[in-house]
Amino acid sequence: MELDVNYMIDTFFLALGGISVTLQITIVALLVATPVAFFMAISKIYKVSIIKQIVSGYVSLIRGTPMILQILIIYSLVPSLINMIVKGLGWDFNVFDVNPIIYAYIVFSINTSAGLSEVFRSALLTVNVGQLEAAHAIGMSTVQAYRRIVIPQALVVALPNICNLTINLIKGTSLVFMMTVKDITAIAKIQAAFGYNYIESYIDIFLIYIIICSITQLLFALVEKHFGSYKSLKNA
Repeated sequence: MELDVNYMIDTFFLALGGISVTLQITIVALLVATPVAFFMAISKIYKVSIIKQIVSGYVSLIRGTPMILQILIIYSLVPSLINMIVKGLGWDFNVFDVNPIIYAYIVFSINTSAGLSEVFRSALLTVNVGQLEAAHAIGMSTVQAYRRIVIPQALVVALPNICNLTINLIKGTSLVFMMTVKDITAIAKIQAAFGYNYIESYIDIFLIYIIICSITQLLFALVEKHFGSYKSLKNA
């Protein structure tokens, strides 16, 4: 089998146009999930009775089900149910006119919040509780203690896991083509359909995701180095 190199080059640059969509979904998911995940982590650490049970069930459910299934439910089943309710109430609103990227935001925000909550919880638990007690002793409130003492230290510990989660999130966005969102994968697959050049398109997709994930790892490595240096200076 001979690869069509010219097709690969053309499709590679066309597929690069989908990077903005991939990064947009990734950034929105992280921004939405971060405060939610932090709240869930705190509720589990402090064992807030009912909330802790709800959070534990939520995390188990999301982490225990395939993302494809979550996409099918939120993109296909939920809109159909909402449409039935809307029509039943006599409202003039077509749920299916909603931009499909909104569903992508919802799916990946839900998924990310579950994983990120465990990252935050494990990182926060590495900070000695004595530091929080010492902060209270000098007159700091719990919020001030967390903002100035606990969170900066926990962030250093959490960064490698946040990096892994972000990379998995970026790779996971390749499934948004199932929601008719024109990302990297969707653009390459559409191009492949014209001449059945699927092998070449898949190679292009592979290369683009390798590049994006490598750059992401490099950026996180620089951030870790910065915070690591800061931590060393503080401990010196």
